[in-house]
Amino acid sequence: MLLSELVATTDAVAATTSRLAKIDAIAGLLRAAGPGDLAPLVGLLLAAPRQGRLGVGWRGLAALEIAHAEEPSLTIGEVDRAFDALAAAAGPGSASARSDLLRGLASRATAAEWDFLARSMLGELRTGALSGVLLDAIARAAEQPLAVVRRAAMLSGDLGETALLALTGEPGALEEVGLRVGRPVLPMLAATAATPTEALETTGRASVEYKLDGARIQVHRRGDEVGIYTRSLADVTHRLPEIVEIVRGLPARDVILDGETLALDEDGGPRPFQETMSRFGADAARELVLRPWFFDVLHVDGRDLIDEPLAVRQEVLAEVAGAWRMPGVVTDSAEEAEALSRDALAAGHEGVVVKAVDAPYAAGRRGASWVKVKPVLTFDLVVLGAEWGSGRRRGWLSNLHLGARDPEGEFGDPGGFVMVGKTFKGLTDALLRWQTEEFPAHELRRTASTVFLRPELVVEIAIDGVQRSPRYPGGIALRFARVKGYRPDKTAAEADTIQTLRALLRG
Repeated sequence: MLLSELVATTDAVAATTSRLAKIDAIAGLLRAAGPGDLAPLVGLLLAAPRQGRLGVGWRGLAALEIAHAEEPSLTIGEVDRAFDALAAAAGPGSASARSDLLRGLASRATAAEWDFLARSMLGELRTGALSGVLLDAIARAAEQPLAVVRRAAMLSGDLGETALLALTGEPGALEEVGLRVGRPVLPMLAATAATPTEALETTGRASVEYKLDGARIQVHRRGDEVGIYTRSLADVTHRLPEIVEIVRGLPARDVILDGETLALDEDGGPRPFQETMSRFGADAARELVLRPWFFDVLHVDGRDLIDEPLAVRQEVLAEVAGAWRMPGVVTDSAEEAEALSRDALAAGHEGVVVKAVDAPYAAGRRGASWVKVKPVLTFDLVVLGAEWGSGRRRGWLSNLHLGARDPEGEFGDPGGFVMVGKTFKGLTDALLRWQTEEFPAHELRRTASTVFLRPELVVEIAIDGVQRSPRYPGGIALRFARVKGYRPDKTAAEADTIQTLRALLRG
């Protein structure tokens, strides 16, 4: 299959708000794909290549100066093989080898195809082809029951393989997919609520548990063999030997556990998220010890538990995890839930997760059975620039460059502004239209992709916090930033400072 067919489909998906239209478009693409194209096609759609990490960053892509092809000829198979080579590049000379591979790929691609590939490699596609839509499309393309497709996907942890099995497998092949120790499954996800009381109204009687600012882990043990996987199902076992030893000491021979891990400081408080994540990189900080907290169990010694209610799973978890279990209470009292939330926040954690005690483990799904509650922080920042949108946002100024005030010039000119992140989230069509009409009046300069502005417009931004980042001069980046609205009542001199944002760092 030509890559151009995938690009045309993603453009169509991005151009519509209709879920049914998205499903129809992707289903048509899946039906037209050959067996060898299905798994890589799904990875490209989700901006999660099947090879995992490719060793490609935005700086490396931005440095390429390539004359693109005039006509499409690149196939998905050729892209997949190039990604294989990128992922395999390692050791001395690997950076140069990756650059050569990227140049070769970029020169074969049209400008539109390369734009798609670059965003897919960087995880920045915004086509609306998320896993839920894709599951529906697989079911429609294969004429299989959605429930069967969804269960096979959650138990295999691989949407690409699920698509291949659904479209090319023997009758009944999907139904035969089961939970297997050593093969990670897609993690259950949580909806959001403003308060524990509101969450409890959704779940009814619930387990209210600490929400840590750590890394999600799924642990599999078969005898002395232990596997540890991230939220995206990447295998990180070799990076976390201390957790391997803890799991080997648990009173179960075969077990699958769901949990989180983070690093603690000298006082027992959580270290910053970025420090925890440093243990997952190629240059892991081995001296930083991670501690696990387990909050669910999916299998133990031959017994599958994913279809059991949480109340039953927690009884088993208490026996298996012991002191490594996540703190929490089972209650239907709003007062108790709010009290635990205050305790979690006072201990330096993010908040709580409220989980219905009668719900099974819905792997890979975000439903009302789990509800996370985290305090939302808002800050007034200035717009330093905006990037032209793509897909259905093509022709509109979209992704905002956000800056905080630096009154003392600690990170630049006194009274200037320091970039702290980007966001397109929360922008309605009305705001996109307004930005596109208004921003040229504040323009400093522009490039092909970005219009840079004088720091005059103040926008209220909600964030979940900040993290250390070398990308920006202030040394921090916003976490999960989204637009609340513009503040025409405020001047840039009233914007929040970089020092205020940096104070949110723990440790």
